[in-house]
Amino acid sequence: MLDSRDRRLLERIQDDFPLVSEPFKALAEELGIPEEEILRRLKKLQKEGILRHFGASINSRKLGFVTTLCAVAAPPEKREEIARQIATYPEVTHCYLRKHRFNVWFTLVARDFQVVERILEQIASQTGLKPRHFPAEKMFKLRAVFHLKAGERPSCDDKNRDKA
Repeated sequence: MLDSRDRRLLERIQDDFPLVSEPFKALAEELGIPEEEILRRLKKLQKEGILRHFGASINSRKLGFVTTLCAVAAPPEKREEIARQIATYPEVTHCYLRKHRFNVWFTLVARDFQVVERILEQIASQTGLKPRHFPAEKMFKLRAVFHLKAGERPSCDDKNRDKA
C-alpha cells in the first residue's frame, strides 16, 4: 500500500524530473525526505511492480522513427504464447491481449517501414499468422501524469496536447 510519501514521490518524478548533477538530493530537499529514503522507496516501488520504468521518454518521431499499431488473430489457446513471442522483439513497445477477433495487439517503433515489414514477416513466419498494421498518422497523447491523493481514486492528467 502506498503511504503519503510514496504518493508524493511518485507524483513528483512523473513530470519535470530535476536534471541536475544530484537529482535525488534535489528531490530530497524539495520533498523533505532524506535522499537515502527516496532511493530506498523507489527500489521498493520498482520491486513491487508499481514503478515499471525509470528513465527518459524519447520522442521517436523526432528522431525519424515510424510507429505502427499491429494486430494478429491468434487461436485462443495460443494467444499468450504468441504474445510472449511478439514481445521479445526490441522494436515492440507494448503488447496486449484484447477481446476481439484480432486478440493480440502490439506497437512497433522502427527506423522505417521497410524494417516494420521485415519484422511483421518474421512474426508471420514464426507464428503462422498474418499481422496487420495501422501506421500512426498523427499523435495526440504525449504522456500521462497520475495523481495519487490519499482517499481518492487515482486520476490522470493526460496532457492531451497536439505536438506531433
